Amino acid sequence: MENRLIPYSVHLPEHIFLKIKAAAEGRKASGLVRQAITAFLENGDLYKQGYASALADAVKKVSGNKLAKSIAFEGQVVSDVLVKEINSLNQ
Repeated sequence: MENRLIPYSVHLPEHIFLKIKAAAEGRKASGLVRQAITAFLENGDLYKQGYASALADAVKKVSGNKLAKSIAFEGQVVSDVLVKEINSLNQ
């Protein structure tokens, strides 16, 4: 995915804007909206969106786990094997 972000204005009803702002909490609302739009465009329906998002979260957790990254079995790093297996679930 390209890292360059292009601004795009969207007009929202105030009650939706306030919900997005509250849902974003500590992070920027634009990131939340960007993630939602990307999930919708790439995955279509809500089930697929949630499933893909959960898999991405799992990959992020496993990839960031120092213990999983430090253990190898039969020459393969555990975190790498787990990430590959998780990614295969989205096929």
